[in-house]
Amino acid sequence: MATVLYITAHPHDHQTSFSMAVGKQFIESYRDAHPQDEVITLDLYKQDIPHIDADVFSGWGKLRSGSSFDQLSASEKSKTGRLNEIVEQYVAADKYVYVSPMWNFSFPPILKAYIDAICIAGKTFKYTESGPVGLLTDKKAIHIQASGGVYSEGPAASFESGHSYLKKIMQFHGVSSFEGIFVEGMAATPDQAESIKDKAIAKAKEAAKSF
Repeated sequence: MATVLYITAHPHDHQTSFSMAVGKQFIESYRDAHPQDEVITLDLYKQDIPHIDADVFSGWGKLRSGSSFDQLSASEKSKTGRLNEIVEQYVAADKYVYVSPMWNFSFPPILKAYIDAICIAGKTFKYTESGPVGLLTDKKAIHIQASGGVYSEGPAASFESGHSYLKKIMQFHGVSSFEGIFVEGMAATPDQAESIKDKAIAKAKEAAKSF
């Protein structure tokens, strides 16, 4: 049995959001194809994800210096403890499904906060004399991204900073199997929006079977 984290970064649901609509169909098809697997849904807008701030740096510094967790301040305990829970859950999973819109060429800031929470040395990567090495080599991931214009290819591809950034993070963590499903061009060609969504859903359903 595999554990799948279904990670969504959109404030709207599948009835309003193109990315969430495709994501919903993907995960439903995945459940049908892999009924023995556990799917954990993480709506990042409903998660407590501490930002990396002064309390976090202070708490981490104290722990590295030999202080016990009980010696941290209340804020340091709350934030560092929660960050540890997030990364432990991430490391324990086998597969990751990311769902997000493109906002201003990237993804919503809540997803960046989550990425910061899982980029922890000793957990998802480690430092070596020859540079950092990813520790999640046995994992796989897929990213479903929706955008009003077309950014996965063509003249605007150089502006795309959402999927490409997440790809770098997956490589950094050692995740060698990383795919992308793009739902794009709905604002540029609104008369084709439903057709674009339907094609992306068909692709998502097919990808779910072998994920």
